[in-house]
Amino acid sequence: MTDFSQRLRSEIEYIDLNQKEFAAKAGIKKRALEAYLGPQQSMPPADIAVKMATVLGLSVEYLVTGKEFKKTVDISKYLQFKGILDDLAILPQETLDPIKSVIKAFADNERSRIG
Repeated sequence: MTDFSQRLRSEIEYIDLNQKEFAAKAGIKKRALEAYLGPQQSMPPADIAVKMATVLGLSVEYLVTGKEFKKTVDISKYLQFKGILDDLAILPQETLDPIKSVIKAFADNERSRIG
């Protein structure tokens, strides 16, 4: 199995889709997907690779080479904390440790409340 095929198979499993579901989401034929995953292990054309990578939340570069950070992160939900992070970045470690403990305690409490 090629590295591309292994990465593709692994990532499809990671998002908990079967091959038919993944092919439908990517807008490709299941038979084409089988060609990329099966014994032939052919490499898809760029437009198909882009569709597959988009569904997986990955870059095409990662699928093909295995390099680059795998998952893209939507940072928009963290932008509201930028000022706080800037302030925390200048604090010494001995000040940060108790702050991290307090934040973790509040977060654990919230997770148990909603979980």
